Amino acid sequence: MSLARLSIEKPVLTWIVILFCVLGGLHGFFNVGRLEDPAFTIKQAIVFTPYPGANAQEVEQEVTERLEIAIQQLAEVSEIHSESSPGMSEIQITIDDTINSADLPGVWTKLRARIRDTVPMLPPGAANPRVYDDFGDTYGIFYAVTAEGFSDDMIREVARTLRRELLVVDGVAKVSVDGEPDERIYIDIPQDNLVQLGLSYESLLQAIGRENTVVVSGSTPLGGRYIRLDIPQTLSGVDAINNILITPGDTAETIRLSDIATITRSSQDRPDNIIYHNNTRAFTLGIAGQTTANIVDVGFAVEARLVELEAELPLGIELHPIYQQHLVVDTAINDFLINLLMSVGIVVGVLCIFMGWRAGLTVGTVLFLTVAGTLFFMNMMSLEMERISLGALIIAMGMLVDNAIVVTEGMLTGVLRGKPRLAAAEDAVKSTQWPLLGATVIGIMAFAGIGLSPDSTGEFLFSLFAVIAISLLLSWVLAVTVVPMVGYHLFESQRQQALSKNEEDQDEASVYTGGMYTVYRGLLSQALQRRWVVLGSLLVVTMACYVGFGSVRNSFFPETNTPMFFVNIEHPEGADILTVDQTIREVGAFIAEQPETAQFDSFVGAGATRFMLTYNAEQPSASYGQIIVQTANLETIPPLAERILAHVRDTYPDVSIRADRIVFGPPGGAKLEARFSGPDADVLRALSEEAMARLHAEGDVLDIRTNWRNRTTTFRPNVIEERARTTGITRENIANALVFATDGAQVGVFREGEDLIPIIARAPLSERTDVDDLFDRLVWSSSQRTYVPMNQVVSRFDLVAEDALIQRRDRVRTISVRANPHPHETAMEGFARFRPIIEAMDIPPGYSLEWGGEYESSAQANESLGGTLPFTLVVMLTISFMLFAKVRQPLIIWSIVPMSVNGVVIGLLLTNVAFSFTALLGLLSLSGMLIKNAIVLVDEIDARIRDGADKVDAVRDGSVSRLRPVLLAASTTILGMTPLLFDAFFQAMAVTIIGGLAFATILTMIAVPTIYALFFGVRAGQPEKIIDQVADTA
Repeated sequence: MSLARLSIEKPVLTWIVILFCVLGGLHGFFNVGRLEDPAFTIKQAIVFTPYPGANAQEVEQEVTERLEIAIQQLAEVSEIHSESSPGMSEIQITIDDTINSADLPGVWTKLRARIRDTVPMLPPGAANPRVYDDFGDTYGIFYAVTAEGFSDDMIREVARTLRRELLVVDGVAKVSVDGEPDERIYIDIPQDNLVQLGLSYESLLQAIGRENTVVVSGSTPLGGRYIRLDIPQTLSGVDAINNILITPGDTAETIRLSDIATITRSSQDRPDNIIYHNNTRAFTLGIAGQTTANIVDVGFAVEARLVELEAELPLGIELHPIYQQHLVVDTAINDFLINLLMSVGIVVGVLCIFMGWRAGLTVGTVLFLTVAGTLFFMNMMSLEMERISLGALIIAMGMLVDNAIVVTEGMLTGVLRGKPRLAAAEDAVKSTQWPLLGATVIGIMAFAGIGLSPDSTGEFLFSLFAVIAISLLLSWVLAVTVVPMVGYHLFESQRQQALSKNEEDQDEASVYTGGMYTVYRGLLSQALQRRWVVLGSLLVVTMACYVGFGSVRNSFFPETNTPMFFVNIEHPEGADILTVDQTIREVGAFIAEQPETAQFDSFVGAGATRFMLTYNAEQPSASYGQIIVQTANLETIPPLAERILAHVRDTYPDVSIRADRIVFGPPGGAKLEARFSGPDADVLRALSEEAMARLHAEGDVLDIRTNWRNRTTTFRPNVIEERARTTGITRENIANALVFATDGAQVGVFREGEDLIPIIARAPLSERTDVDDLFDRLVWSSSQRTYVPMNQVVSRFDLVAEDALIQRRDRVRTISVRANPHPHETAMEGFARFRPIIEAMDIPPGYSLEWGGEYESSAQANESLGGTLPFTLVVMLTISFMLFAKVRQPLIIWSIVPMSVNGVVIGLLLTNVAFSFTALLGLLSLSGMLIKNAIVLVDEIDARIRDGADKVDAVRDGSVSRLRPVLLAASTTILGMTPLLFDAFFQAMAVTIIGGLAFATILTMIAVPTIYALFFGVRAGQPEKIIDQVADTA
């Protein structure tokens, strides 16, 4: 029994399918996860290893190099990038794309084991390496909290309360707090007091440190129990520290610490990072939802809890939203539903106009059921409703409709010819079900290369492939089951009309009457008579469009439509964070005066918490600051950003500044980048300086910089080794004297609840304000048990330049020259000028040049796509050959695929839209639709010839019978894509499909019959009925 007969004679089964789609769709819609962007795994880890006191080169050679050797032995590692700076080694490890996300925990375990085995080989003084591998969390609910007039202790208590209360909200996974004020307890001791008492730095620090050390005091039996002994800490506050007893020199006398020092509790003099909201000091609160939770529900639950907490917090503490992912997602889903309803309405409306309301309702029913069923399967497969998966539904709209249109058209045509409804349904399904299935699978496979790509781009776009596969397969099932049943009941009146006119088994030509069919018959007849002219014209147009493709702008991923941009400010390396802080506040004051500014949040010393998946924060640096500026709409961003840039460049000529927008897709760095690699730092510096000079002179690009930044100045004491040995003074003694006279030395921690407040001993402010005073400091001699003037063991302090940052890639020193194109340009347009300037340089032997930035990201994505594309093409070709079991028919179908680029090029050039990665998706979708239509058309022509029709009549009448379905599928798809023309992410794809499909319709209806005629020798006016050429295997 055929599927059509089964669905009509046993409608219960069909109704079960319908109810399954409707009820499952409702369940899926209300339970499917919701995100802004698809989740993808960041396959990176960072290893931090402090090495206090070492310069960048010492860190590189003694720590970074040894760790890199161990890390490189892991087979899963694809790239190692390290940064060595004074006192710190930072190694970023990137895992190979072929490693599955589920296997990453095992990889991190192996990484930690390798590093643990390397610890004994690290130099004395180097701390144990710390591995951070949790980069996938997105704190999409992001707030700034201001608390003007409150103490640091109170602010920390508020932060703890908020974190504790929000962690118990249903669906919350993590809460991140940044920018809390860090307190210190400072012990300021004049040097003269230490000299008079004969008290060394070391003994003073040890005496203070012993007072608050956690000690083990044992346990004792008591009455059948074993009781732990506990000695409480002695430091319960600043007063207790004041009363610490110190024994000076070798005497038995003791004095209170307050007699020789001033003890204060205050904020850290130079915080690691500082945060402002609208230039008011703040800390940030980031909330990440659980991976299985609906972020919209989580966001509203967090909002409700924050409203409750605000009522309990002291008056004056305010919460300010920076980014609310749940609102963005909720709005995006609502916009999608509007776009989807508009698309469905357009599709049904066009079908009702050209096929009648019964046919329009039939196709509209299938379209609705397909979308509903897709939502059910998305929920079952844990596919979230996000930007890519929602767009996939609209991308697939044309192919979804096509299956239903083909079956509906065949059934309606049969009914209008007077066939019984059941017979018309059976004939329509029987003649099209396998070609439609094959064409549907081919359409799915067109996206498999992207969805199955192992890199981050493939993971980012996997939901696109999955949703298209689900929806297209479901549309085929519904087209061959639901359409016959619905049509059987709706087409009764057409059947009665045909019978009343005695039109039963009437000639097909009487069905395809009207101006549209008459014009098309005439055009097709002319094309068949002038086959070579038509084919030659198509080839000329195709060649011209391929040449014209070189004029199409190119990009990787477009910028988002979020009205937000980043102002990145970098002082020269080595800048005081307090100087950077002052600059950021002054720039913030300027931004606040601009009428376009809605709000802004400033970050000094580091970027913000990752509040969206595509946000790529800079690594912490005291010389770096970032301001996140939000405006009311996108149109105000370019003039506001340009005004800010001009102001900063005029006011702070030594400061580097750039403005960046958020870009869709996996996060990246600079858009233009050239990397020089080699052994010698001086040669690399020279290459980078030459490259930057050339770019400044000829490049016409912006934000030219290097990742090694500038060299910094360092005071280096010239130790008189002989005198130092004679007086018993070591490098450690000199270092202790210098650190005491500058930053101060940590002597312990003060425990206060959850807080561990560092205790810092240092010289008073009056003794550490002038660098010239360092030469007059005193150094403790352990052998002489007295202080010795610094100038007796140090001849001078030399001011030397050194590399504060040494970057390496795969264990080779590498310096990167970076830039950005003009705001009105794509990265590829800027790269077209950037590349020849750099390539004109002379690269010394032993050194190499490679490209980074968007060029590298795009090349890697294309390379990954190229790795899976051959497989998908083989599958698509195999299916097309299996459908026909011949050679010439598939060749006809695939011969028009290269021509599909014609409409794409014309559309992109007319709209000046860049060909981005999403445009590539549109091109793949277009190819699938074109192949699908061609398969059904060629199969129809073959069927007519097999039935004994004249070859010319078979080509002409078969094409005429497919005219309305092809035109309707194209027009509904084009009109359905119209709402996406205004979407930042899908605009290029919409232009590609609209322009390409308009031309592809001509290819299907003119080129395919013409090429068919050429391949099978069909000539206009040929009278004989020939079956053998089609029946024979070509």
